[in-house]
Amino acid sequence: MAESATRILGIDPGSRITGYGVIDRVGNQSVFIGCGVVKPRQEMFSKRLAEIYNTVGEIIETFKPERFAIEDVFVSINPQSALKLGHARGVLLLAAEQHNLPIYEYTPRAVKQGVAGYGNATKAQIQQAVRALLSLSSSPSRDAADALAVALCCSNYLDYYDRVSIR
Repeated sequence: MAESATRILGIDPGSRITGYGVIDRVGNQSVFIGCGVVKPRQEMFSKRLAEIYNTVGEIIETFKPERFAIEDVFVSINPQSALKLGHARGVLLLAAEQHNLPIYEYTPRAVKQGVAGYGNATKAQIQQAVRALLSLSSSPSRDAADALAVALCCSNYLDYYDRVSIR
């Protein structure tokens, strides 16, 4: 009997570039499905948010994930940047909710720890870890690798989530 797959969409939010990564969890293996970035063409901030929302909605409809994993807001030195990131996360969470997806949120440190084994891993280390863990022939872009890392982090916790939700 073949094991069923759980599809996870990982998101690395941003108002200029949002990374996405899709994996399937089959047994204790994570299998690469696809990844990329959303780069809004609009300059007006509200229009960029609408474009992010619409594009991620299309990604959800295309890949049909069962879980939605997103990186949590990190503390930024620039409050304006942190606010814009918060707005982008808001429209991403709305897209997930409107598609009835369970949402899992992870701090950047937890993602780095779970994927690279080190909470202060660099972007290059995350790219290399994602490439190795998913047996990719080349490294994805930084934002797509970060999104795949978020999906892998969620994948690592699936057994735990399933045990907890049964009780």
